[in-house]
Amino acid sequence: MEQRVLLCDTTLRDGEQAPGVAFGLPEKEKIARALADAGIDELEVGVPAMGKAETRIISKLVALHLPVRLITWNRAVLSDLQASYRTRVEGVGISIPTSDQQIKHKIKKNRAWVLEQMGHCVHNAKKEVGYLVLGLEDASRADPAFLAEILAEAQKLGVDRVRFADTLGILDPLKVFFTRQDLVKISGVPLEFHAHNDFGMATANSLAAVQAGFQALSVTVGGLGERTGNAPLEEVAVALKYCLNQSVRFDLKRLNSICSMVSLATDRLIPRAKPVIGEDVFTHTSSIHIDGIQKDFANYQTFPPESVGRQHSTSFGKYSGIKTILRLLKSKGIDFDQETMDKLFITILHQTQRRKKPMNEDDIMRIVGDAC
Repeated sequence: MEQRVLLCDTTLRDGEQAPGVAFGLPEKEKIARALADAGIDELEVGVPAMGKAETRIISKLVALHLPVRLITWNRAVLSDLQASYRTRVEGVGISIPTSDQQIKHKIKKNRAWVLEQMGHCVHNAKKEVGYLVLGLEDASRADPAFLAEILAEAQKLGVDRVRFADTLGILDPLKVFFTRQDLVKISGVPLEFHAHNDFGMATANSLAAVQAGFQALSVTVGGLGERTGNAPLEEVAVALKYCLNQSVRFDLKRLNSICSMVSLATDRLIPRAKPVIGEDVFTHTSSIHIDGIQKDFANYQTFPPESVGRQHSTSFGKYSGIKTILRLLKSKGIDFDQETMDKLFITILHQTQRRKKPMNEDDIMRIVGDAC
């Protein structure tokens, strides 16, 4: 039986690193409850080392006893881990830089120091928490030989999962699939892929990672996150099910309400054409498409909109064609002669160009009413 891919949400940690985003306790609690109720596998809920206020919020989330594993993010520093322990969180993530660029030019250390500090922190964490994720920062730019060394050491130390982070979002799907299979083959620890979206490939890279053998994926609601954001939960979850035919525990019908909740909390509008959750995703305007879905939804349906709590709809624009208008009027029991229909169609085209947005049935019927 094929193993289900874990969806590990980091909206409350990496998502909160998006410019201008800061969740208060009520917002964090509401988002955490919604994700847990919908069936998310894991929640990364913050960085206790940020201070007492952050630690207090995380402790209150832990006290909710949600039906999901909560973890925190930490540097490979004992003081970070001690702050996490005080929250009584179930698991911790320990992040280490793995590229020579970051080892030499960010922390001013060497590879030997990274391995030593990793071992020291993992030994300490194993005494305090029940689950441990080792995060490999900037792994996409790291020496494969060094990554192999880290993976071997992680297995010896008893790490539960290793997170491969494409921190700068520089990978592409083919590179993920063909070069990261080697890591899967040598790793005795389950691997998680943490994608960033700098080149718009976070979702595609996440799917490629699954095809390469990764067993967990980092996601955020709406793709929220640093710079261009992370792999969007809604895109990854739906694509796992309908592109890769993977079993998904997450309730896809909850995606719109959760994404709307986060949109409101961050004061960030959802783009109309945003995959899965955008207003226009299941709206058809072209007369060819409208005719096609009326004959059979499968003609222009990527996946059933009902599966995410949506439904097909039509709008009227430049390419809707006069047949689409005739079909609507016929459904309403209205019949015009050809001359009236031609004038009506021209009026609708002018209105569409003036409004710069699609028109729905009510808009059309108002124009018809004015013409009568």
